[in-house]
Amino acid sequence: MRILGIETSFDDTGVAIYDSDLGLLINKLFHQSNIHYKYGGVVPELAAREYVHQVAPLIKSILQKENILSSIDGIAYTGGPGLSGSILVGAAVSCSLAYSCNIPSIPIHHMEGHLLSVMLEKRKPQFPFVALLVSGKHTQLIDVCSFGDYKILGETLDDAVGEVFDKVAQKLNLGYPGGALLSQFAKIGKLRNLNFPKPMKYHMNLDFSFSGLKTFTMNLIHKHFNDKNILHDIAFGFEDSVFDVLSYKSFQALKLTGYNKLVVAGGVSSNQKLIFKLKNMLKKYNKKLYFSRSEFCTDNAAMIAYVGMLYLKRGWPITNNIFVNPKWSILDIKKTYSNFYNVSDIL
Repeated sequence: MRILGIETSFDDTGVAIYDSDLGLLINKLFHQSNIHYKYGGVVPELAAREYVHQVAPLIKSILQKENILSSIDGIAYTGGPGLSGSILVGAAVSCSLAYSCNIPSIPIHHMEGHLLSVMLEKRKPQFPFVALLVSGKHTQLIDVCSFGDYKILGETLDDAVGEVFDKVAQKLNLGYPGGALLSQFAKIGKLRNLNFPKPMKYHMNLDFSFSGLKTFTMNLIHKHFNDKNILHDIAFGFEDSVFDVLSYKSFQALKLTGYNKLVVAGGVSSNQKLIFKLKNMLKKYNKKLYFSRSEFCTDNAAMIAYVGMLYLKRGWPITNNIFVNPKWSILDIKKTYSNFYNVSDIL
């Protein structure tokens, strides 16, 4: 069984082919950062327009080159959450191609893709486990009971971790996207007594809040902008504060659920300092950490194809529906599929 995966949730164009026996065969990703760089962030209209130019030609080139269109059994695409224009382009192309080939088209929740991207690795966890999802738009702790059965234990009340990293990087004039650039900048710094807050670390719940830390950090940068040595230390302290909160809350989630496995996923999970901090914490308590290689941390079509394969193997039907939901909650996956596709029996 073979499936084509298409990712168009935000600003990157991803196309992948996953085979149930052979694993991942193709995984291509094209960035738009050169388009959005001068704006300091993604411009939704420009992102959607670029997808129009990229998606169909990229799919065509891959399928023609490999001559495997006839072997594709289904097409999985990102149905949400994300930018409405971007998602709509990928959904329209995916469903049109699936219709012409008389094969199923499967809308995949973008965060479910991130959540299960670790399954693309040789070292993978068994259900259940706790997942820490950290990306440009999401910061969540999730109880992953089984495939399709998720419970949010805690989430950000304001800015997501990746979003805060980008904004702090922009304040430092490091460029866009700023997460990786900020981490490089922070490596030169050292821990200084700058009294960084660690928001909501010791609150009774597992929610997060990073807007106050962002404001505190930006004020420090403004105050010391002409002293580069201090700026490196500010970046170091900011990153250390964020990762300390994430690590502590993740451990509390493991204690609450009684699980001994933590999966970290999403774009920020490619940060080696975060991985190092989580590893050291979990090792002390004989708990295990699972994470993906960097190419599967950021947005990619491999994770969309993999999750699509799971649904396809459970008997996903051929339909003419096109589904797009920019604000699709991971808690509503079952409800969405049951109401819109009448496929509740496969979950």
